[in-house]
Amino acid sequence: MSVLPLEQAKIDLTQLPKFSEIKPSEIQDKVKAAIVNCKETIEKLVTSKEVSYRNVVELLEEADDQLSKLWSPIGHMNSVLSSDELREAHDACLPLLSEYGTFVGQHKGLCDLYIALQQSEEYKSLSQASKKLIDNAVRDFKLSGVALPEKEKTEYAKIRAELSELSSTFANNVMDATLNFTYHTTDEAELSGLPDSAKAAAKQAATAKELDGFLFTLDLPSYLPVMMYADSADLREKMYRAYTTRASEFDTDDGKFNNAPLIKRTLELRQSLASLLGFEHYAEYALQTKMAESPTQVIRFLEDLAEKSKAQAQTEVGELKAFARDKFGISELEAWDYPYYSEKMKQAKYAVSDEVLRPYFPVDKVLNGLFEVVSRLYDVDVVEIEGVDTWHEDVRFFEIRQGDTLRGCFYLDLYARAKKRGGAWMDECRVKRVTAEQQVQVPVAYLTCNFNGPVDGKPALFTHDEVVTMFHEFGHGIHHMLTQITVGGVSGINGVAWDAVELPSQFLENWCWQTEALQFLSAHYETGEPLPEDLLNKLLAAKNYQSAMQMLRQLEFALFDFTLHMQNTAELDVQAFIDEVRRKIAVIIPPEFNRFQNSFSHIFAGGYAAGYYSYKWAEVLSADAFSRFEEEGIFNKHTGRDFLVNILEKGGSDEPMNLFKAFRGREPNIDALLRHSGIGESDAA
Repeated sequence: MSVLPLEQAKIDLTQLPKFSEIKPSEIQDKVKAAIVNCKETIEKLVTSKEVSYRNVVELLEEADDQLSKLWSPIGHMNSVLSSDELREAHDACLPLLSEYGTFVGQHKGLCDLYIALQQSEEYKSLSQASKKLIDNAVRDFKLSGVALPEKEKTEYAKIRAELSELSSTFANNVMDATLNFTYHTTDEAELSGLPDSAKAAAKQAATAKELDGFLFTLDLPSYLPVMMYADSADLREKMYRAYTTRASEFDTDDGKFNNAPLIKRTLELRQSLASLLGFEHYAEYALQTKMAESPTQVIRFLEDLAEKSKAQAQTEVGELKAFARDKFGISELEAWDYPYYSEKMKQAKYAVSDEVLRPYFPVDKVLNGLFEVVSRLYDVDVVEIEGVDTWHEDVRFFEIRQGDTLRGCFYLDLYARAKKRGGAWMDECRVKRVTAEQQVQVPVAYLTCNFNGPVDGKPALFTHDEVVTMFHEFGHGIHHMLTQITVGGVSGINGVAWDAVELPSQFLENWCWQTEALQFLSAHYETGEPLPEDLLNKLLAAKNYQSAMQMLRQLEFALFDFTLHMQNTAELDVQAFIDEVRRKIAVIIPPEFNRFQNSFSHIFAGGYAAGYYSYKWAEVLSADAFSRFEEEGIFNKHTGRDFLVNILEKGGSDEPMNLFKAFRGREPNIDALLRHSGIGESDAA
């Protein structure tokens, strides 16, 4: 990985946000002005009545892109470096943006122009990408209630605005509840079993707060080591209770951040919105923009996977219980015991653990290895640029180059910190498109994780799971950055069916498990020695450890989400509903106080409502796509180019099934996923 000074950057720096100049006091006025410009543009093109691609599509895309480039860094900073002032300014803009989205979606004059363009002679001569954009727009007008009577249109707008505010409040409550809990101790004996890396991070956190001893939080890099390694069941229980009751009536501030009322109201509004548009329920409405064709198909898919996984999952649980009983005398496993004894059994079976592996995955070695994988597959180079304006000193900036061509850029923000939303994600900063000046705008991405940073003078050291997470997000990133589509609405991840958008991210994870890739992905941070062959073999042998249990857990979340959005919400008890789903699907039933749904941000504050099944749906696609590399060579340049050209570069310009068949030569089947997961035998789906 090359590191170059700012003057050697290929991107025009004026295309990048100036984060240091964002002032919360100015945000609302600037957003209002940008929205006014967008609305004026729409009225001009509708008034002109000119039915042409230039008038209908390009002029509006230009105005919307200006709004997007203004809002993108604001929304991003609110997620990664929030403050009271920024949150207030951000949240004040949400009703404005929601109102604008509804204004566009229900603008009959604009809709009529798109329909006229769809039926014009010019449409026939347009590119596939441009046709897809127009088709999507006509579909989305209908889904936005453009044909509703005025009274219902007003009701739709109110629902959309309130849903936007509820989503933001839900996310804020999860962040605040997470921040609100800390556990401080000066008794090192209480931390028996914890690896040195976890204790060092807890000590550093305490020092930062001017405390002696150790400070633990509910951020995953702090929480997970306690659950997996702490010998003290009391400590594990304390952390588990705090984590699983976040943003609930049980949280540490008398339910101040309780999301239960927000969930109830969100479900009511989603049902109302679906009913307004003539759908039986929200799940049916949500599928209008996805690969899956019906609720029945989704449920059958999830239940089929569950049926194929459950017997093995029950065996895995039984094996774990027997291990805890026979080796440790534990007759009954509590919820906070499962991660601890699972890790103990994994070490007993495979003599490998995250902490043994961690020294072999220092940050720069992993990044170099990731970039090497992408270089071998797609013939691109990743170059770091120093001196770019960012929002925090830990953030790094990179360019992706192919020869002399700049393909894309990304900001990399790897480490957990206060006032940063948990989890890992990729988001757009700039989308690839042709500007009004006929210049191609370079796509730029945000890649965000929440790992432990450097501690005690050591570089940041990652678990193998964290390496997989980094590959996952980078897979999203290159889907956005390597696109060759210059029509903004279907460029990169835009316009991609939601249940196919995880294909490139899950696909790239596969290289984390390939011996050839692991040889250049890993090296001891002190000695530079490669991952020893015996450790490598143990890591690979443990790949599918408890894979059926993990499969069922994800299916539990997916079935809860999807079937929840099929219910009549009038008398719905969400806790009773998730309990019922667990009785049918789960092999481990959590305690009654568990309030998982209250922090399920994917579906209540993200884009996955009635769509969490997408992870498994796309995993079928990704496993089957990777099976071609298994057949032809994991670094086969011809195969890599085929994936680049048929999947990554096409963005949302065509239906995902067409793109998949162009790459794979056939429709996907479920076999590869089950084989990769080490789960039984299967029938083709």
